[in-house]
Amino acid sequence: MANILAVDDEEMILRLIKNGLEKDGHVVTVCSSARQVSKDTLHYYDLIILDIMMPDMDGFSFCQEIRELTDCPILFLTAKTMEQDITFGLGLGADDYLTKPFRIGELRARIHAHLRREHREKHSTLNLDKIRIDLSAKTICVEDQPVRFTKSEYQICQYLAMNRGQVFSKEQIYEKVFSFSGESDSSTISTHVKNIRAKFQKLGVQPIATVWGIGYKWEQ
Repeated sequence: MANILAVDDEEMILRLIKNGLEKDGHVVTVCSSARQVSKDTLHYYDLIILDIMMPDMDGFSFCQEIRELTDCPILFLTAKTMEQDITFGLGLGADDYLTKPFRIGELRARIHAHLRREHREKHSTLNLDKIRIDLSAKTICVEDQPVRFTKSEYQICQYLAMNRGQVFSKEQIYEKVFSFSGESDSSTISTHVKNIRAKFQKLGVQPIATVWGIGYKWEQ
């Protein structure tokens, strides 16, 4: 059971989400506007479902505003399919997205995968040249300089680093990291890797290589 917040300006969507997720035993709080959400309660939620196109405050702005206040998974609901919108949203700290119209079964499966990932326990440290990955604290440093990754970005780094030298397709990475295979996997992973590289580049390292036509590998 998890405490889930759903924010969407469409009442029918909120009803669908609430009814569908409550079948899995979750406690679902729904809001029709981001401004209805009290920031003092954000620590209460295990996962947030956030529509992008909303009046008053859009999902991108709200995600950016609350990302510093909560580290729980954030899943965007979007009618947009343009890559730059997906890239922008994931860059703000969201973990995943689902395109409307969506099947409630797929949403339930995505949520289950993200919640299961949250409960995984990791131990020890990986020391890879200039990069150190603390598997317990879930942090990454480059020569003792912390790199600020979102949870999804960190999980991708951890998975590739623990299997360094091996090449994985975008679909394989998505399935292993999120424990679910879905339609958005390729775009999601491509965007996360792009963001990861940009953050590593600022510190002068680039451990993730592209193997054209196949996928990615950690080569340090």
